[in-house]
Amino acid sequence: MRFLPVNLDALLVELDDLPQSLALHASLQRDPIAGIEELVPAARTVLVRYRPTAQSFAALVEAIARRDVSGAARRSDTLVEIPVRYDGEDLAEVAQLLGITPEELIRRHTGSEYTVAFTGFAPGFGYLVGGHPSLDVPRRSTPRTRIPAGAVALAGTFSGVYPQASPGGWQIIGTTPVAMWDIDRDPPALLQPGWRVRFVDIATKNIAECADRTSAAAGKPSEPPAQGPALQVLGAGLQTLFQDLGRHGQAGQGVSASGAMDQCACRAANRLVGNAVTQACLEAVGGGLRLKSRGDTVVAITGAAGPLTLTDAVGRSWPVHRWQPLALADGDVLAVGEPAAGLRSYVAVRGGFAVQPVLGSCATDTLARVGPPALAAGDLLAVRPVPHGAIVGAPEAAPQDLPTLQADVVLDVVLGPRTDWFTPEAVALLSAQRWQVTPQSNRIGLRLAGSEPLARAITHELPSEGTATGAIQVPPSGQPVLFLADHPLTGGYPVIGAVAPHHLDLAGQIPVNAWVRFRPIRAFEPVTRC
Repeated sequence: MRFLPVNLDALLVELDDLPQSLALHASLQRDPIAGIEELVPAARTVLVRYRPTAQSFAALVEAIARRDVSGAARRSDTLVEIPVRYDGEDLAEVAQLLGITPEELIRRHTGSEYTVAFTGFAPGFGYLVGGHPSLDVPRRSTPRTRIPAGAVALAGTFSGVYPQASPGGWQIIGTTPVAMWDIDRDPPALLQPGWRVRFVDIATKNIAECADRTSAAAGKPSEPPAQGPALQVLGAGLQTLFQDLGRHGQAGQGVSASGAMDQCACRAANRLVGNAVTQACLEAVGGGLRLKSRGDTVVAITGAAGPLTLTDAVGRSWPVHRWQPLALADGDVLAVGEPAAGLRSYVAVRGGFAVQPVLGSCATDTLARVGPPALAAGDLLAVRPVPHGAIVGAPEAAPQDLPTLQADVVLDVVLGPRTDWFTPEAVALLSAQRWQVTPQSNRIGLRLAGSEPLARAITHELPSEGTATGAIQVPPSGQPVLFLADHPLTGGYPVIGAVAPHHLDLAGQIPVNAWVRFRPIRAFEPVTRC
């Protein structure tokens, strides 16, 4: 086994092949090691996220190295048939790469039986192995910013189906009308590890087309408004979502944690109004959020620095401050202005928002489309009763280091797990060069642009492996992507390093067009155990 650092709270175990990876994952699930919080198996690796206060990197290495990885992979009797329209935009190009006709490519894809090796990337996305041995194709040099739901695609020796519209670098050869993920289905994912899969060509087989149910993966709606205080959304700004501290522990279903981009600000907003810090807040990007109080409410706004304006029921307006409780009377309107520093504001209401959790959390995952929908003008947000004994907090000091466009944002970085896939010059360039945040950035990740791309020393395909929040993934273009809260659980491009946990909140506040610098805080030191 080879043990690669991922972050201050995560490591990657590299093994010889997929059966060993699945055997180690099964062993760690069957007989868990204290301190391990999440496991993400992949083609030749297992990502291990752990509590540093309970286990050190060195202790975990010794404990995991003693595990037996010789067991056989589990395979189910369940067979799932997936009808496909072979109309993908990469079909002809992939056939040309393989030196065959598109018709032959379709024949080979439908003529083999696959097995779901593991899940990841997004909820409902199964990595399928066992197809025709010739179907081994590279990922695209630059990932698309949007691949449609139901896209049937190839990457390396894997086949898969995108459950939702999302970014991705796989080669699209067709589409299916079948929903891979449905939160109202039990289990929500159509494909489970070990199940067998066969693709069927709709054009040549007498198969009734399935109804398109991909929209069912969205989160359940908020609870119906109750009699009592509420906040009415007059304007939702660029994007306003419900967020809490995330849905941890769902990696086995291919679901990432998601949650507030600035967790410290989310906790503080709840603390200021007397809520438990686990309650859901509103996360608003930029300015434009306008909330009208129906009845008397108490709110607090934290996060980005910028103007807040309170307008009473008779039209009088005055500025108010963030990072303190604000009492709103019936008819008062609170308006969030464009931030002067930072990007995201957090709104908590005393008692908490009456919104239903999805898979144990109220967080909205924009990649997976799990959680409550984004807010829109006209929404009425019911407020729960205030628990007995809840105490409103004292005003708190706003952070002084929020990102702006005027100064470089410096982020601490832990090198690994694939630092050695890059040239020494590229590793040096990671910290020596400034990187600008492009407009394609969002909650999934910051797309960065530098004057010089990061060159790889190893250029062959990387088998898909688990990725951590903060990972700096580098596609063949050499322009990195910094993964944030809604990042995919697995990816197929090498990760040169990861933003340290103590700077993730800072990364979540970086606006578009800001400049970023990376500061490695320790050397890349993999460990090998026989």
